[in-house]
Order: sequence, then structure tokens, then C-alpha cells
Amino acid sequence: MAGLNAFQLLNGLTFAGLLFIVASGFTLIFGLLRIVNLAHGALYLFGGYVGYAVASFTGNFAVGILGAMIVIAIIGFVLDQGLLRFVRGYELRQVLLTLGVAFILNDMALVIWGGDTFTVPVPEFLRGAVNLGGVFYPKYRLFVLVLGIVTFILLWLLLNRTRLGALIRAGVDDAETVAAMGVNIRLVFMVTFMLGAALAGLGGTVGGAFLTLYPSADAEILVFSLAVVIIGGRGSLVGAAVGALMVGLLNSFGQVMFPELAYFVIFGPMALILAFRPLGLFGRAA
Repeated sequence: MAGLNAFQLLNGLTFAGLLFIVASGFTLIFGLLRIVNLAHGALYLFGGYVGYAVASFTGNFAVGILGAMIVIAIIGFVLDQGLLRFVRGYELRQVLLTLGVAFILNDMALVIWGGDTFTVPVPEFLRGAVNLGGVFYPKYRLFVLVLGIVTFILLWLLLNRTRLGALIRAGVDDAETVAAMGVNIRLVFMVTFMLGAALAGLGGTVGGAFLTLYPSADAEILVFSLAVVIIGGRGSLVGAAVGALMVGLLNSFGQVMFPELAYFVIFGPMALILAFRPLGLFGRAA
């Protein structure tokens, strides 16, 4: 029993690592830029397919990740500058627009890769299992957990210890004043949007190696990402990490203990949290 609980705990932690990678990009776009990007799940799935194609062609997992991040960042650039710039400040229009883009990306992926299930190939050294106190656990899932932690550290340093991070935070609070100081705040926001999209591509490739890639995977990951951001609080990186940890653990143990109530185990506590903290655990008023 203890071994099973330890295994489920590791499942929850590693899934939380993946959720943070995806949700961190979502919280950059939705939380900081105030853009309701419902195409984020589609960017995750399309990035996974691109990563799969590049990794399969080159035989290099790292190149697959890099290729996916670059392609999805470019798609993010086109989405931000070609479409979303015309609906700034109109959340309902953003919802409808990004939802339409998600449908388009999903149809493109269906035409290119078909409806089969794909698994991104991983390097030999990440295959197999490692013994953790008597529990044999897949090396790759532990790699995802470490990658999630590294992503959190790098994003925290970017937002809190760099000039770009200071400009992003200042621009969110008062874009007009920052622009009046001679800063091209539109360029800053564009780079932030591309970074958020690239993180979706990273998550798609990494997640595609153990969750696999299939036509409806985008909707599932988007629901989890929304839950993470809402629980943690919009615009909070620490909140996204805590939210990912909660959702990952609730999902892991909920599927085993209450399989028929798997979604309630996640969204029930979320509703309870919002009843007492409407802005989320670490959210603040805009």
C-alpha cells in the first residue's frame, strides 16, 4: 500500500511539472497580458506534433523540443500581431477569435498527421526506470518534474531579476506611462506572448512523450491549465506552481480513489477556493 501511495505521489508530482510548463505560458498570456487565449491547448497539441515530427526526422529529442518552441512561437507571433491586436480589451471577442484559431489548428493537425496516436521518441538515457526507495519509477517522468522546476526558476528570474521582467510588470500595471518613457511596450508584450506560446510548444513535446498525442488532447490540457491558473491566481507565477501541484496531486489520487468523480475531485476544491478567495490563492486585483 505504501508503495502504491508513493507511486501515485510521484505521478502527481511529475504531472504537476508538465502542467506548470503549459500553464506558465498560459498565465503569462492570460494573467499578465490580459488576453484570453483559448488557443493555448491547440498550441500545445500542434507543438507536440511538430516536436514529434522533428525528433523523429532528426533522431534528436532536444532538436525536437527546440523546433516545436520556434514553430509555436512563430504561430504565436502571427496570432498576436495578425489577429489579437485588433481585439485588445474585448475579452468576448478574444474568446471567440482564439477558439476559432484552435479549431483551425486542430483541423490542420488532423490533415497533416491524421487521427492516430503518436508518442514523441525520447533519448535512450531517459528510458527505463530508476529505483527510488524500493519504488521503480520511469526516468522520463522524473525528467519532466526536473524540467518543470527549472522552468519555474528561469521564469521567476526573468520576471523578477531582469529589465524585461520589470518592463512586463510595469506595462501590465500602467502601459501608457511605460510607453511615455520611451519604451516600446507593444514589442515587450509581443515577446511575452511569443514566450508563452513557446512554452506551450515545449509542453506539447515533453507531454507527448508520456501522455501521447491525439486529436482531443488539446481540450484536456486546456481544462487543466485553466484550473491551475484560476486556483493559483491570474498573473502569479508562484500561484501557477502551487495550482499545478494541487491539480496534479488531486488528479493522480482522484483517478485511483474516486475514478467516477475524477473531475469533481479537481473542480470541487477549485470552487471551494474561489468561494473564499475569488481571485485565487495568490491573485491580486487588476
